[in-house]
Amino acid sequence: MTGCVQVYTGDGKGKTTAAIGLAVRALGAGWKVFFAQFLKTGKYSEHKALAKFSTHLTIKTYGRNVFIKGEPEDADRRVAQEAYQEIAEIVASGRYRLVVLDEANVAVHYGLITVDQILDLMDRRPEGVELLITGRYAHSRLIARADLVTEMREVKHYFHRGVKARRGVEK
Repeated sequence: MTGCVQVYTGDGKGKTTAAIGLAVRALGAGWKVFFAQFLKTGKYSEHKALAKFSTHLTIKTYGRNVFIKGEPEDADRRVAQEAYQEIAEIVASGRYRLVVLDEANVAVHYGLITVDQILDLMDRRPEGVELLITGRYAHSRLIARADLVTEMREVKHYFHRGVKARRGVEK
């Protein structure tokens, strides 16, 4: 089976949620899934639900529990580079049929990893490995090389009315 590269990007809500949906579909088909989350720490509601698939799913967060505003710190870059090294080995191994790089586009945008590193992952993946990259700010080179690109566009969002992130919906 041919693996493809998918990119979910844009300023609208739903990129991670769509990636989780694809992961659930892949798990239902008997695939092994590695779900890497850049810039995130801790446990989210999806982790609890996805834990039921733990024999076929590995989910790992790579972040420092801080929100990056402006210039990232050296510690942010170090965590992201360590994540990249681990993920590069996982992709190349072919042990997982689906590898999700959640918020990797944002990590590239902030200079924590490079677009060349993401393109290298694309080149290293064995033929049957599906690679999904999410996050705002998808680099034009990544968009050009991907097999599928979906842009989530915000039309309206309750956040602008003061509604904070809600457990079970955004976290």
